Amino acid sequence: MVKFAHIADVHLGGWKYEQMQNLNFESFKKAIDICIASKVEFILFAGDLFDSAYPPIETLKETFAQFKRLKDAGIPCFIIAGSHDYSVSGKTFLDVLEKAGFCKNVFNSEERGDQIILNPHIHKNIALYGYPGKKSGLEIPELRRMKLNDAPGMFKIFMLHTTLDKVAGNLPIEFLESEKLPYADYYALGHIHVLFNENKIVYPGPVFPNNFKELEDLKHGSFVIVDTESAEQIKFIKLLIKEIECLEFEFDDSLVATEKILGELSKKDLQDKVILLRINGELKRGKTSDIKFFQIEEFAKEHGAYFLLKNIHDLRAKELEMNLEIKNEGDIEQETIKIYSEKNQSDFNSFVPELMNTLSIEKQEDEKVETFQSRLLSESRRILKF
Repeated sequence: MVKFAHIADVHLGGWKYEQMQNLNFESFKKAIDICIASKVEFILFAGDLFDSAYPPIETLKETFAQFKRLKDAGIPCFIIAGSHDYSVSGKTFLDVLEKAGFCKNVFNSEERGDQIILNPHIHKNIALYGYPGKKSGLEIPELRRMKLNDAPGMFKIFMLHTTLDKVAGNLPIEFLESEKLPYADYYALGHIHVLFNENKIVYPGPVFPNNFKELEDLKHGSFVIVDTESAEQIKFIKLLIKEIECLEFEFDDSLVATEKILGELSKKDLQDKVILLRINGELKRGKTSDIKFFQIEEFAKEHGAYFLLKNIHDLRAKELEMNLEIKNEGDIEQETIKIYSEKNQSDFNSFVPELMNTLSIEKQEDEKVETFQSRLLSESRRILKF
């Protein structure tokens, strides 16, 4: 008989907004609080503890502090890498956590002919097996060759970070057939951010929604506590941090959008909520830039909202038809800019040629993406004088 927690897809450091990163970490901390209060015997982390193999130092410091709490509480942690915190080199900060004595990576395999044999990590009367997730589902062909080195008489747990056929749905990705799984008493899955439990195959959901769509669909994070002596052996635990307020609009006129959005926001109780603003439609009048998002964000903040996120992916401007007579086909770009500027008078037109040159700058060899982006942004601001 055993009681343990199953956590996956924490993605610490994943959100680009500091406010949302903080919520992600609060949700993780709450999961740890519940595990300690529930006196679980151990915790399984089924991949993607971090959003990258090399997370920022602040993320590491906060994470180490939570694992120290678990160690002080006498709760062992068993872990595998996910597709985000996996590294082809095999070296990740999960190794640092293990070296510090905060967890044990249970991945232990050997090749035997055309088979991959997984050896168990033994914890009391539990046999723990694990195989890491990899980029682009590269683990799936390997999992089809997988066998478990048997541990007779023990409760067997198989930790995986992959996509199974049962949760793949219509996703255009490769998946592992469930019938190819070797026998285990419990399958601790991660990778697909859904709540799923069938025949002891369990996806616990993410500890915190990882993007706009997940916030809309899930509203909160979750994990699982398994207690084989309980009537409800597998229990999904909700991690409620902030209430989510979803607003969706469809516009064909961007010039009236700001007023209508503010009008709807004024009817809502925004206090301490995460506001999700989804805007769809094809604009027949105006441009996306006519929607005053800064004003909308300030309104939400003044009325107590924790944070506002917008999604305008499906807001499109009507395609601009340009009947151009190109005189010099050797310089189509410059000729197009010239003709468009003559037909659409604007102070902004004077910036276009220099901006086009700036945005054509290529990333230098060995230049970090962040440095390259910063260089482009700095040069663009210089041109636009702000």
